[in-house]
Amino acid sequence: MKPSDLTILFDNHDPAGGPRTLWGFAALVRVNGQRLLFDTGSNGPALLRGMRAQGVDPATLDQVFLSHQHWDHIGGLDAVLDANPGVSCVLHDGFSAHLVEDIDGLCGELIVVGAEPRELAPGVFSTGRLEGPPDEQALVIDTGAGIALVSGCAHPGIETLVARARALADAPVRWVIGGLHLMRAESVEIAATVTALRDLGVEWVLPTHCTGAAGVAACQRLYGGHALGGGIGARVDFAALGATAQR
Repeated sequence: MKPSDLTILFDNHDPAGGPRTLWGFAALVRVNGQRLLFDTGSNGPALLRGMRAQGVDPATLDQVFLSHQHWDHIGGLDAVLDANPGVSCVLHDGFSAHLVEDIDGLCGELIVVGAEPRELAPGVFSTGRLEGPPDEQALVIDTGAGIALVSGCAHPGIETLVARARALADAPVRWVIGGLHLMRAESVEIAATVTALRDLGVEWVLPTHCTGAAGVAACQRLYGGHALGGGIGARVDFAALGATAQR
């Protein structure tokens, strides 16, 4: 059986206590034989260092998926395209037309997603562009052990992204991974958001990047051992967790 997993390559949190982290997020997703880079962090050299540390060769990537146009999610793109000019890139139609035109000349296939969900590869989908601001798309993957949603910053609201993924997959979302954008939220909003995820049937959460310390703590309180630790090097083995009894 082919691996189905996710590894965080770039994050503003390093559980190993490295010398310095930079603001941003990027993760490698492996599913159905595809190797996808979700976002690229804020800095190319730092992204490439993170990839090397995890044994990831950028030349082996099949696709780069960009959730939204903020600098901390697209800053490492040039470094990836220099290393792998044939890689395909997935953006949504809310990105700057100038940026889309530039990337079109630097990558292999360019895929521009509209407001409707779109299949990108077997078992791999975009939610389609959802309104922010800024507008954002999330990645939906059928891991073989359940549906996972990967979020850059969840500017449209993580509940909105999960609801779209549920409708797209016609199945519950078992995993939510990435930024939940709760770092400036009040405690009442944080509690309501985390409770909504549970009520939507989400079994596992890995909150990181822009979730904020209070948001991570709220996830840990509600989900207990089903709140996974994030940060650089964190890995989610979907097959192993999928075999765990549902909550």
